[in-house]
Parts: sequence; structure tokens; C-alpha cells
Amino acid sequence: MNNTSSLLNLAKQVQSLAENGQHYANSEYDLDRYNELEKISIEMISLITNSDIETITLGISEKNGYRTPKVDVRAVIFNTEGQILMVKEKIDGCWSLPGGWADIGYTPAEIAEKETFEEAGMTVKAEKLLAIFDKKCHNHPDDIYYAYKIFVACEAINNNIQTGFETTDAGFFSENNLPELSTPRNTKNQISLMFTAYKDELKWPYIDLNCNQ
Repeated sequence: MNNTSSLLNLAKQVQSLAENGQHYANSEYDLDRYNELEKISIEMISLITNSDIETITLGISEKNGYRTPKVDVRAVIFNTEGQILMVKEKIDGCWSLPGGWADIGYTPAEIAEKETFEEAGMTVKAEKLLAIFDKKCHNHPDDIYYAYKIFVACEAINNNIQTGFETTDAGFFSENNLPELSTPRNTKNQISLMFTAYKDELKWPYIDLNCNQ
């Protein structure tokens, strides 16, 4: 990570510690200090990301107990030609694996299946976990969220590709002919690792042990 990304990550940690402290504070003195600490951390995130304070406060302050990372689930589907399914995101005009933030009440496998149907029109069956990425360890653009990304291998039940509410196109791509990627959602190295898994060269699910591996 560069210095800006490292500073943003530290500010996120301070904000989460402040919010946890607010939840567990035993005195008005402690609560006041944690409230002030959160204000400082949000101002820091605002300065680093050029986002307004209200947006950051609404986006990351949960106020419902111990803070944990957000979870993003991505479906990994290959066709018989060894090409990977990707969808074109309406929000930035770039491409990603079908997926999104995990919804409460659904397993990661169910999220992968649901998001694929909603974004690409395909019915799939989740098969196995391929990877759990810590977003800070990969070349994603900086943002206000601390997130884990879960990549799930799925088998296509049908190939009826169509776009959804959040997508404008969908299709299969080979490893040496990938479209412009939506890097907030997936990176080239992550996609390459999925091709490694498809070739049965990934024997265990990938997990980030540290950001220097």
C-alpha cells in the first residue's frame, strides 16, 4: 500500500475502535472521548478521500454493536471454453464478476447465486469457496469501507445471459482478452487467480496471510 492508502486504513481502524468504545463505554467521560475520537477519524477519512463528512458518517457508522468488515461476494463461472463470466457495471461502465454486498439472511453461496441471476440472468449453483481477499491487500481504489471479498465457484445451470438493474452487458471472456475491469470490485490479479483455480492449480482456497505475500 502507498502512504495515502496506509493512512486511510489507519483512520478506518481508529473509527472502528471509537465506535466499539461508544458501545462498551462505562462512563460519560469515556463516551465523550470516544465520540470525539470518532469525529476526528471521520474528518481524517473525509480529507483523505475528498468525501463529505455526512456521506462518510452515514456510510460507515453502524451504531449497532461491535464493528466488523463489510462482506462482498463474487460468483466465479466458467463456460466449456474456459472463459469467465463478467458483467458490465452501470455505475462505472467497467466489468466485474457478478456479485455485491452480502445481504442478511443469505449464505455466501446463496448471495453468489442470487447476484448472478440478478446481474447476468443466469441460474447457477454454488459449488465451493475459492478465495477470501482482504481488500486492503489488493490494488483496489481507496474508499471509505473496510471489506472482505469472498469468491465462490458456481456451475451454470443455464446460459440465458441477460442484463439486470445494475448492469448493461454480460458475457464470457478469456484470460488474455479481459475487458476493462471495475477495480473497486475486482482486480486483474484476482481474476488471474480464478483462472488458476479453473485449471485446478489452486489446491486450497486462497486467503491473504499478509499484504506482502
